Amino acid sequence: MSNGFSLAATAEPKVATPGLNKITLLFVLMAVAGVGAGLYGFYAGHHNVYNNTREMPWGILISSYAFFAITSTGLCLLAAISHIFGGNRLAPLANRMVWLSIITIIGGFTLIGLELESPWRMAIYNITSPNLTSNIWWMGTLYGLAVGFMFVEFFLILTRQYKLAVTLGVLGALAEVAANTNLGAVFATLSARPYWYGAQLPIYFLACSFMSGAAAAVLFTNFAYKMRNEEMNEATYKGVQSAAKVLTLMLFLVGVATAWRTITFYVGGTEAGRAASDAILGGPLATNFWIFEVSIGMLFPLALLAFTKMKSLPAMSAAALMVLVGQFFSRYDLVVAGQLVPQYEGWDNLPAYFSYVPSVSELLVTMAGLGFVGAAFILGERFFGRAFEHHAEH
Repeated sequence: MSNGFSLAATAEPKVATPGLNKITLLFVLMAVAGVGAGLYGFYAGHHNVYNNTREMPWGILISSYAFFAITSTGLCLLAAISHIFGGNRLAPLANRMVWLSIITIIGGFTLIGLELESPWRMAIYNITSPNLTSNIWWMGTLYGLAVGFMFVEFFLILTRQYKLAVTLGVLGALAEVAANTNLGAVFATLSARPYWYGAQLPIYFLACSFMSGAAAAVLFTNFAYKMRNEEMNEATYKGVQSAAKVLTLMLFLVGVATAWRTITFYVGGTEAGRAASDAILGGPLATNFWIFEVSIGMLFPLALLAFTKMKSLPAMSAAALMVLVGQFFSRYDLVVAGQLVPQYEGWDNLPAYFSYVPSVSELLVTMAGLGFVGAAFILGERFFGRAFEHHAEH
């Protein structure tokens, strides 16, 4: 077993085609345009380019960060589980899931860095003046640790030091779980926001991470073989089927959790919590919820997977794509709904709901995250593609 790394040994020349180069360039341009819009915000002032207000300080950039971070956690957990219990059907997907976990969390970091008005202060004071009682401090620190662990793990995979890679993968997974639940706690511990407050969100985010991670594993593995213009081998196909089974289970569980979370607002919940839930069910966020989050994000994928019995690769990939779209809207609905209801409801001249529509700059910055992930995925397949196929040695 060689411990050296050779790009020639891991590169996949089948991905170096003119068509894929053009798609990569498109993703890079998306990322550059989005980062440019975010950097312009530092010059012009965030209050001039983003539609956040004092009443609604968190918008699509926070929800998109949560989407990427939660997806990264799911990918990292599934990869760690498949590495720890080597020989299982998910093993052929594991190395690619490690790479996907890295690039999705970096995509999330890109968004949060451009959303904050002074990200450099965060970097400085996170180290020099840590607040150990802050969920946000723990979330950022633990996600940073997780990225470090995963980078080392991925390097060890490339150099075929698999035993050490498994250890780093476990440490990364533990850091991701802790970071993910702290992300949920950022919302769940805010008693002034009844729609968020409660013990459910940290566990709900963890369940969503498994669902999003399984969906990403199915979708991107299929894309990887489409880019090579190859038929998927039997071992990888069974791995995709196993990921689809995880996806099906989590769709059911997240659906049940969503239903009960909604019911609790109308059975003993606070008035402000019910008002926020009303905004989801029949108010300004109803289209997002019923069409994208529930129908496209849960019901259609569940029906498609059940009807095809997870034997159709196009059906599994379509279901996975729908789940990821639904989860993107789910994070947006959660973040926005918690702020829509005025905290001083009942005072004169206050609206029933505040208004928030993402600005063009916010949409461009969100596009930067998507562009980065898309470009990094294709480049990863180009330069590390052969390493993604090694799994029997684990």
